[in-house]
Amino acid sequence: MKHIIIGSRGSDLALWQAYFVKAELEKINCSVEIKIIKTQGDKIQHLSFDKLEGKGFFTKEIEDALLSNEIDLAVHSHKDLETTPPENLKIACVSDRANPADTLLINKNAVDLNQKWSLKREAKVGTSSARRKAQFLNQREDVSISDLRGNVPTRIDKLRSGNYDAILLAKAGLDRLELDLQEFHVEVLDPKEFIPAPAQGVLGLQIRNEDTELFNVLQKMNFPDVQQRIELERKVLNLLDGGCQLPLGVYCTPENELFVSYAKHSAGKCFELKYQVEKFEGMAERVIDDLKKII
Repeated sequence: MKHIIIGSRGSDLALWQAYFVKAELEKINCSVEIKIIKTQGDKIQHLSFDKLEGKGFFTKEIEDALLSNEIDLAVHSHKDLETTPPENLKIACVSDRANPADTLLINKNAVDLNQKWSLKREAKVGTSSARRKAQFLNQREDVSISDLRGNVPTRIDKLRSGNYDAILLAKAGLDRLELDLQEFHVEVLDPKEFIPAPAQGVLGLQIRNEDTELFNVLQKMNFPDVQQRIELERKVLNLLDGGCQLPLGVYCTPENELFVSYAKHSAGKCFELKYQVEKFEGMAERVIDDLKKII
């Protein structure tokens, strides 16, 4: 196998993901290096996600580097990817799924064990995710939500300095970075109740369509069961014509239970559905039909 150049964002979490894939490839005797690429989402820190132009603002520059042969492989948080891939690119492989849950980190002075998720009433919660905003406000309408940008350590620093009473982050990212969270009260939110983003906790490995040699190598690292479940989750997102800023949670469990939460906007009512998936074909279309009936 030829030398492989991995393209990655420069954040701590993105680099963890890139080095994880590098190590897996080296186990199967590949030669690998990592090239850091800055994306629009990294450069523009003063705007909330819904104010950024277009979709794919954490992925476009990396995909452009792939298309221009500057890199051979892009490692993404799968949930950041657009559901309609750029022409000539494809996801060749997905990782095993880390814990898909969201985590609520709470400053110790904002803990109230009598309240849902142990968060005091009228707390200030930080997140820039429309999905997290909608679901949180539907279950805790007393709180206020404020935008929160930056990489994971930066967000935690903002919580530590008292800008927020609590913040919402993906558990997978916290686990991967092995951060010391002892100074906070940590609530892991049940993913069947607080429903994750489609493909949350999964890495997507993207290559050029014509790179059959690399495609064949990556099949040794693929998890087909995970791939099937997250393709269902992402197809629901695709049929709703949404990017990662749609207030949509979709989670298919290892037991093939499917949980869906959808709101028209981040301050809107969440509509929730649950299924036992007997067959994957046509399931996403069924979800869309059922949502249309209740919205």
